[in-house]
Amino acid sequence: MTSNRRLISERFPRSSKYHPEWVIASASGGANSLWLTEWVAEALDLQPGMRVLDLGCGRASSSIFLHREFGVQVWATDLWFSATENLQRIRDAGVEDGVFPIHADARSLPFAAEFFNAIVCIDSFIYYGTDDLYLNYLARFVKPGGEVGIAGAGLMQEIEGPLPSHLQEWWTQDLWSLHSAAWWQRHWERTGIMDVEQADTMPDGWQLWLGWHQAIAPDNEVEIKALEIDSGRYLGYVRLVGRRRAEARLEDPVTSLPAQYTKKPLLRSEEQ
Repeated sequence: MTSNRRLISERFPRSSKYHPEWVIASASGGANSLWLTEWVAEALDLQPGMRVLDLGCGRASSSIFLHREFGVQVWATDLWFSATENLQRIRDAGVEDGVFPIHADARSLPFAAEFFNAIVCIDSFIYYGTDDLYLNYLARFVKPGGEVGIAGAGLMQEIEGPLPSHLQEWWTQDLWSLHSAAWWQRHWERTGIMDVEQADTMPDGWQLWLGWHQAIAPDNEVEIKALEIDSGRYLGYVRLVGRRRAEARLEDPVTSLPAQYTKKPLLRSEEQ
C-alpha cells in the first residue's frame, strides 16, 4: 500500500484528505483522532465562528481538523502534551488565528462559565468523565443549549462478572473506565443536566481500531490479538452527544472554605 493510500476511508471523507504521515505524527493515543472527530461532529450542530473546547486534545490534530473543516474557533486543551509543541503544529497548519493551545487539567479549567458554544472530547473522557460529579463541573463551561460530544474507545456491552479470558492478557486497571454507550447515557441523563441526543456505537468500529494499530503500532501484538479474537463482541468505539438543559441547576464547585481558627480546650480537664 502506498503512503498516499494509507488511512483512506470512504466512511470518513473529510479525514481522508489529510496526509497519512501528518496524521500518524500527530497521534496521541490508540485511535485515529480525525476519524473519531469526524464521527462525533456528524452529530453536532457546529457553525462557523463558534467557540469550541477540545478537551484532552493530545497533539491538537482534532483541534486543527475542527477549525479547518467547520470554521470554529478551538481551544486545544490538554494536560499531558506540550502546548508549545502544539502551537508549532498549529502554526505549521496555518490555523494560528483559530486554534489556541492551552495546558490545563480537565478538573481545573481556566475558562469563564458559559464561554463555549460546544465541547468536544476525543478518546480521553474515560480518564475523568466517569466521576459522578464531573458532568456538573464541565457543563458550566458551555452555554445553556450548547452541546457536549465525546467519542472514543468503549464497550459494546458492559462486562458482567469476570473479565473475559481473551481480554486478560491485554487488560490493565485503567481499562475499567471503558463503558458502553448505554452506560454513558444513563450516567449523563440521571443528573438532569443533559438531554442526550445521541448514544451509539460505530458500526464495525473494532475493525477500524484494529486497522489503526496495524498501521501505526504493528508490534503491539497483545492489543492486536485481543481485538482480533474479540471481533467486536466487547471492544469498539462509542459516541455520546448531549445538550445542556437551560433549566438545569448546576452546583458551584467548592474551591475553598472560609475558616478562622478559634482556640478551644483540648481536654475536658482543661476547662476552667
